[in-house]
Amino acid sequence: MPSISNELQSHLDGGATTMSWCWRITRADGTVFGFTDHDRALSFDGLSFDPESGLIPAELRGASDLSVDAQDAEGVLTSDRITETDIYDGLWDNAEVEVWRVNWSDASQRVLMRRGSLGQVRRGRTMFVAEVRSMAHVLNQTVGRSYQATCDAALGDGRCRVNLELAAYKGSGTVTGLLPSRQFSVSGLSSFGSTMFASGVLEWTSGSNTGRKAEVLRHDVTDGSVTLHLQYETVRAIEVGDEFVVRAGCDKTRETCQAKFENIANFRGFPDIPGQSTIYRYARRSGSNSGETL
Repeated sequence: MPSISNELQSHLDGGATTMSWCWRITRADGTVFGFTDHDRALSFDGLSFDPESGLIPAELRGASDLSVDAQDAEGVLTSDRITETDIYDGLWDNAEVEVWRVNWSDASQRVLMRRGSLGQVRRGRTMFVAEVRSMAHVLNQTVGRSYQATCDAALGDGRCRVNLELAAYKGSGTVTGLLPSRQFSVSGLSSFGSTMFASGVLEWTSGSNTGRKAEVLRHDVTDGSVTLHLQYETVRAIEVGDEFVVRAGCDKTRETCQAKFENIANFRGFPDIPGQSTIYRYARRSGSNSGETL
């Protein structure tokens, strides 16, 4: 239960209250924001909480079990504080949130209602709704190994050990032509075979998307022409002449690990685990009954 000071308790017991909501949000890049639903700025703990910021509380949910408590906060996309580009870039993803109940007539009378992080952010044309998850959401995260047919390591991490900085897995290119549906032709990657960069990561080094990363869906080579197809739309439009660095991708299968990276010793999947089709199997007089994966 939140600890309430005697002064705040006396104020609440008085009947007529002057209470407001305040949010302290710390993004992953270290930038701290303060918002309040009061019509004037409030200050405490060295931070000014801006009024009329376009952030208002919506629904507050709670439970007595270990399920994730959540509060929705609705907001307006503004040009100076909360921009669509920042949300799209993921700068607000998993940002740390403190939700305070504050006596706006005396900000020293306040209580921390909950602490959590931003979850799902739903965007519209002019509005967004951000989910404020309680710290219980950490209990939903997978801890330890995942027993699955495909590899559960991230390509290039300490468990995979593939060096993505090697010339064999890393290339630099330039956009030479724009195609529909997030596709574009490129130069500079002619030495790489088709599918090398499929499921890989592309980082823009010039143009309006400089510094941003994008997932590559497909990498095609046809008659010497190289085409990349991105998984999602970029924040800003791609233009001819934009430069990038792209690194190889992996579909997490045993065959790719061996043939593409020669890294089968570090493969972290379990491809021989019986799949769901096993429950439909039955003994037959003919055919294979060796017990191998279907």
